[in-house]
Amino acid sequence: MKDNLTTLQITDLSTPESGTSARARFAADVKKGLSQHDKQLSSRYFYDGEGSRLFQKIMHVPEYYLTSSEHDVFTTHRQTIARQMASQGDFHLIDLGAGDATKTRIILEELLEQNAAFDYVPVDISGDAMAELCENLQQALPELHSHAVVGDYFDALDWLDEHKPGRRVLLFLGSNIGNFNPEERQSFLQKVRSHMRSGDMLLVGMDLCKEPETILRAYDDAAGVTAAFNLNLLHRINRELGGNFIVEQFKHFALYNPQKGVMKSFIISQQDQEVTVQATGQTFQFKAWEAIHTENSYKFTLALAETIGQENGFEVKQVFQDKNQYFADVLYAVT
Repeated sequence: MKDNLTTLQITDLSTPESGTSARARFAADVKKGLSQHDKQLSSRYFYDGEGSRLFQKIMHVPEYYLTSSEHDVFTTHRQTIARQMASQGDFHLIDLGAGDATKTRIILEELLEQNAAFDYVPVDISGDAMAELCENLQQALPELHSHAVVGDYFDALDWLDEHKPGRRVLLFLGSNIGNFNPEERQSFLQKVRSHMRSGDMLLVGMDLCKEPETILRAYDDAAGVTAAFNLNLLHRINRELGGNFIVEQFKHFALYNPQKGVMKSFIISQQDQEVTVQATGQTFQFKAWEAIHTENSYKFTLALAETIGQENGFEVKQVFQDKNQYFADVLYAVT
């Protein structure tokens, strides 16, 4: 498996939207979301350049435990995780939404230390991110064989089905699974399962239910970084779609529902006002204290993790937790 790869190999499956069509889609989504009775904006638009910079800053604020907790999981359990992955021979390690692969690198180093027979296949929609990742990995881990794929998760898995048969271990880290509502999560996992066979594994990062204030502070930190991240959506609409939001007249609001196990983020209008967004050709009315829903982040119990697996053709092989039991990486095997 290794001998057929080169360290900097990249396959680009993306069909990038032109600036015009991307802007049109953004405008259409804003128009639809702000025209509803219960207004909403999609969290997919958080990550422009400024949003990405702010999220990197969020990961380092004291209250945001998620990144450090999963890092602790991998640091503590790296040997066992790597042994489990390699226990059935050669495999492709497929990292869905790899980004900069900071946490994944801990496992890559351990797999190399154990002389595991594998290659690394990071998948991300950002071609720039994948080029930078491959270059960094070549410098840091020159013995690693990797083949980055630029594109949508399922376009990438379709391509891998055709071009890279063999056993696979999929990674879906960082509690990204929590951004799906239960119906979306079911659909996503069933699609993933359709690309897997007996002997394959899936490692999923899950933020666990815990003391509600701990969760709430992670999404509403004292320094206001998360607030700035959420409100950047309005700045982005102003910059890219000709909006005239007076952002200071809106505020960030975070709410955790411990019964549903879901963290919700909102942007609240602090007064009666109207906002015109030129690209939508529409003016939107806001009442005082009216909310715009921007994000869900679901939390999990270990019992729910097992149920989710059973419902989607997986069994829990092992659960790895950080020292505080805030976070779990759940290793599923195909049933």
